[in-house]
Amino acid sequence: MRANEAIIKSELFEKLKEENAFWSYNMDGVERINDRMLIVKTLVHLDLSEIDKLFQIFPFEKIKRVWREELAISGEYYHTLNRFLAWWYFNIKNPDQYLKSVETKHINSFV
Repeated sequence: MRANEAIIKSELFEKLKEENAFWSYNMDGVERINDRMLIVKTLVHLDLSEIDKLFQIFPFEKIKRVWREELAISGEYYHTLNRFLAWWYFNIKNPDQYLKSVETKHINSFV
C-alpha cells in the first residue's frame, strides 16, 4: 500500500467514525476496515469531496462493482442516492432503468 493511499484510507475512516457511520459496531481498538466496507460506508455517509478520494485510491471498476453489489440492489432504501451515484460517478445514462435491471438480476439470483 502506498503511503498516500494509507493516509487517505485513514482520513476516510476517521471521518466515518466522526459521522457515526459505525453506530451498530463496537469500534473500540479498531484502526481500519476492509476496502469493501470503506467504499460502501463512504458512498453512503460522506460528502462528494470524500467520495472523490475513493477514486484516488481504488480503481473505478472496483468502486463500481462494490456499489453495484452492495448498494444498487437496495431498492427504495437508497434509491435517490443510487440514482445520483449512477449518473454522477458511473456515467450511467438511464439510472432508473439500470437500477431496476440490477435489482431484478439480484432478486432472480435467489429463485
